[in-house]
Amino acid sequence: MRNEKCEFTEAEEDTFEPKENPILSHEELNSDENAGPSQPESLEKGRIKIRVRNLSLFYGPTQALKQVYMKILRQSVTALIGPSGCGKSTFLRTLNRMNDTIPGVRIEGRVRIDNIDIYGPQINVVALRRVVGMVFQKSNPFPKSIFDNVAYGPRLHRIKSRITLKEIVESSLKKAALWDEVKDRLHQSAMELSGGQQQRLCIARALAVNPEILLMDEPASALDPISTGKIEELIHSLKENYTIIIVTHNMQQAARISDYTAYFYLGSLVEYGTTKKIFTNPERKETEDYVTGRFG
Repeated sequence: MRNEKCEFTEAEEDTFEPKENPILSHEELNSDENAGPSQPESLEKGRIKIRVRNLSLFYGPTQALKQVYMKILRQSVTALIGPSGCGKSTFLRTLNRMNDTIPGVRIEGRVRIDNIDIYGPQINVVALRRVVGMVFQKSNPFPKSIFDNVAYGPRLHRIKSRITLKEIVESSLKKAALWDEVKDRLHQSAMELSGGQQQRLCIARALAVNPEILLMDEPASALDPISTGKIEELIHSLKENYTIIIVTHNMQQAARISDYTAYFYLGSLVEYGTTKKIFTNPERKETEDYVTGRFG
């Protein structure tokens, strides 16, 4: 199991030396970072991987996120739910600064990973995205071989040894539960794979650069039930080594695979708690209306 902290400042661009991750002190846990919706009680007893404080995001004059406070536990699955346009995908992209590529975006507040402010001036964004990988809603394999798809990231990070690349590709495909299906055709085009296989290939590609956090934006929304089941099984197994945050419109999926659930509406974090509590005994009526299907 992972228990590491990675630096992604400019000085650490090529080294990525892991350091021991501190447990939050009692004083930190009771600081003003706990403003906003109450956080799950079980988070106070564990190790916090991501801490979001007073996060707001604007697309030009339009505010898409409104003062979000959130703590996310390492090696767990957190589901982000809410109706379309509520800000959940926007929030997901703040965790690896994908919104930086959109003209006119302005961000206020802080996002800290292992106590490092990822919006600080010293942050190397390329290195950050190595630590925080992303899998998109639509599978997007490159028009290359299966092998070259998985090896793409490591090659980008200057790994040239063929032996090392073979080990990384095999390990990543095994983690993505795809190795047995493709091991005899690694040099065939990835475009020949089925939709579900392509999505697992994209997960393998994200894992190949050894991230600590995986962001998933509706990774199974375009898949058939069998492929969706495989993705869900994969997510369940990956949480032993990774912190996973997933956006989903599927309430049953959120209930099946996540440990914690956050309900967003109109850019605000309405309620955040253990998945069991959110789906069986939510504190807010808005949350109950949404998860029971009376709204949204």
